[in-house]
Amino acid sequence: MTNGQPQYQTGLGTSDATTIRLLGHDLAEELMGQVGFGELAFWLAAQRRPNAGEVRLFETVLVALADHGFTPTAIAARLTLLSAPESVQGAMAAGLLGGGSRFLGVTEDTGRFLAEVIAEAGDAARAATDAEWDALARKALAERKAAKRLVPGLGHPVHKERDPRTAVIVRIAREEGAYGPHLALFEAMGRMAPEVLGRALPLNGAGVCGAALADLRLPPELLRGFALLARAAGLLGHLAEELRRPIAADIYHAVDRNAQYVPEDTL
Repeated sequence: MTNGQPQYQTGLGTSDATTIRLLGHDLAEELMGQVGFGELAFWLAAQRRPNAGEVRLFETVLVALADHGFTPTAIAARLTLLSAPESVQGAMAAGLLGGGSRFLGVTEDTGRFLAEVIAEAGDAARAATDAEWDALARKALAERKAAKRLVPGLGHPVHKERDPRTAVIVRIAREEGAYGPHLALFEAMGRMAPEVLGRALPLNGAGVCGAALADLRLPPELLRGFALLARAAGLLGHLAEELRRPIAADIYHAVDRNAQYVPEDTL
């Protein structure tokens, strides 16, 4: 306490009558016009300034997760805007609240899963060869199969054979020297899936994004937050399009006019 007043510490930002400071820098003089939004978002969360290669990979992930068409999150945002056209913030929030284990949350789930496997492997995960990664992946997949648990990051409801985002993120990670153990293990999961699970499953974009973010040394428990950050841009795009070419009323009417009452005891 100072002069009897409690102190609340932060390493992010402060302001006074004439200046705003963010991350130890003068916002107006040292950051605005000189630091991109992606770089700043990384810096704020990681409390370290990323290098150019890390920024490129991080922003590639954000672009990959920004939008994926008429997902439930986008539909929820559009319908909320229809219901409350004065509340853009409500529509954005509705879409973001829908980011869970089936949509967007896979990014964090995959990162956490890979991090757990790597931590459990210990020294075996350091400078491993492809064959060693395959062995780790085989074991992890077999354990998930025995427990009857889904493997996060494998399979996609639309991209049945190949998610076009995966190879791009892996390539850029390699180009920027940011390819690390999480991506190596994730690729091994794809190689071992046919052998262990009995069928080939594509490495999905949300999963590879989680692996890439984990290789950027971002906290696994924050990875869903980065997916939501990316999707906020996509939701804003949906809301802008809804204002130009509205479809939410059609969606509402299609459901409402085709609703059929069925007594609960006959279902």
